[in-house]
Amino acid sequence: MDIDPILLSRLQFAFTVTFHIIFPSFTIGLAAWIATLEGIWLWSKNERYHRLARFWTKIFAVSFGMGVVSGVVMSYQFGTNWSEYSRVVGNVVAPLIGYEVLTAFFLEATFLGIMLFGWNRVPPWLHFTASVLVALGTAMSAFWILSANSWMQYPTGHTMENGIALPADWLEIIFSPTFPTRFAHMLCAAYITTAFVVFAVGARYWLQGRHIDHAETMIKMALGLLIVLVPLQMEFGDQSGLKVAKYQPTKVAAMEAHWDGSESPVPFVLFAWPNQETESNDFAITIPHLASVLITRTWDGSFPGLKDVAANDRPPVAPVFFSFRIMVGLGLIMLATVVIGAVLWWRRRLFSTGLYLKTVSYMWPIGFLAVLAGWYTTEIGRQPWVVHGILRTADAHSPIPGGSVAVTLAMFVIVYGIVFSFGIYYINRLLRRGPEPMGEGASESSSRRPMSYAQDAGRDAIQPGE
Repeated sequence: MDIDPILLSRLQFAFTVTFHIIFPSFTIGLAAWIATLEGIWLWSKNERYHRLARFWTKIFAVSFGMGVVSGVVMSYQFGTNWSEYSRVVGNVVAPLIGYEVLTAFFLEATFLGIMLFGWNRVPPWLHFTASVLVALGTAMSAFWILSANSWMQYPTGHTMENGIALPADWLEIIFSPTFPTRFAHMLCAAYITTAFVVFAVGARYWLQGRHIDHAETMIKMALGLLIVLVPLQMEFGDQSGLKVAKYQPTKVAAMEAHWDGSESPVPFVLFAWPNQETESNDFAITIPHLASVLITRTWDGSFPGLKDVAANDRPPVAPVFFSFRIMVGLGLIMLATVVIGAVLWWRRRLFSTGLYLKTVSYMWPIGFLAVLAGWYTTEIGRQPWVVHGILRTADAHSPIPGGSVAVTLAMFVIVYGIVFSFGIYYINRLLRRGPEPMGEGASESSSRRPMSYAQDAGRDAIQPGE
C-alpha cells in the first residue's frame, strides 16, 4: 500500500502543533497571573497572594516543562519533512524565529531561574521583577511566532529571486497587514484561557469547602479579568475577520461557506454541510443579510465567493467552516458565562448560586478548545498554500518515503501521549493539594534547572498525606 508522505507529514506537524499550542496558550497567561499576584502581595502585604503565587508557580513549572518537550521537535521538522519550505522562504522566516530566541527566549531563560528558585534567595522586589520579565518574555515569544505566521498568511516586504524569497523591508515583513489584530487576538485568547482555568479551580475549591479565602480571591480576580477581556476579544476577533476578508478573501469564503461571489445580499450560514462536489451547501440554515453586515458593514453588500477562484486554489471548506463556528460558539458561551457572573456579583449572589459555580468548575478546558478551533480555522484556511502565493504545501515537502514519516508520527503519538498523561496527572495532584502553607524550604528545588523544578513540582504532587 502506498503511503502519501505529504499527507502524513501534514498530520505529523498538525499533531505536534496541536499538542504544543495548548501549553503556550496557558503559560503566557499564567506568567502574567503570577506576576500580578506578586505585585498585589508586595503592595498589600497580604500573605494570601504570596501563597497563591507560589502555588501557581508550580503549575507553571510543569506546564513549562511539557511545553518545552512538546515544542522542541517542531523546528526539526522544517529540515526533515519540509526542506523545500526551508529553502524557499528560510531567508525570511528563519530570522523571525531567531529573533524570538534572541529576545523572548533569552529573556525568559535569564529570569526564569529567579522566578522558579528565588523565593527565599532574592529580595521580593527582585523576584517580582523577574516574574514580570518572564511574563513579558512569553508575550514577546507570541509576538515573533505570530509575526512569522502572519507573513505566511499574507507575505509582504520581500522580493523573489530565482524562486527564493528574500527580505527587502523587515518592518513590512514583521508588521504584515494581518499581524496586529491577530497578535492581539491570540494574546487575549491566552489570558482568557488562563483566567477560565483559575476561575474553574477557584469554583471547585469553593464548592468543596477548601481554601475558601484563596478560592474567593481566584474567583473574583478571574471573573473581573474576564468581564473586561471577553467582550474585548469579540472586538479583536471582529477586526481580525475584517483584515482576513480584505487580504485573504478565499479563507473568509470558506469560513462562511460562501460559494457565489455575485450573491447579494449574503446570508449568514448558521449551519450547513458544505458540499465541494456540488459547490453548494446541504441542509443550510441561514440568517438573511447578516454575512453582508458582518463582512462588508452594509445591508446588502457582497464579497468574493469560493467559485471566484479555481477549485485547486480553495481550502477544504468543511473543516474551516465548522472549526470557525466552534470557535465562535465557544466565545458566545464564554460571554454568556461572564455576563451571568457579572450580574450575580453585582447582586451579591456570586457565592450563593451553587449551580453557577458548579458549571464554571467544569469550564476549565473551554479556552483551550477555542484556541485550537481558531488555529485550525487559520491554518486549514490558508491551504493549499503553505506561504500564500509563493509556495504550495504540496511543493514544500522533503523527498522522503511515507513509511519513514509514518514511523516517526507513531513515535510522536506514543511519546507525547505519555508526556501529556503524566503532566496532567501531576497538575491534577497539585490542584488537589491546593495553595497550602509550605514549610521552610519546601518550595526550593535541589537543582537550579527549570526542568528540574518541574520534576520537583511533580514530586510534591505525589507526596503522601493528602
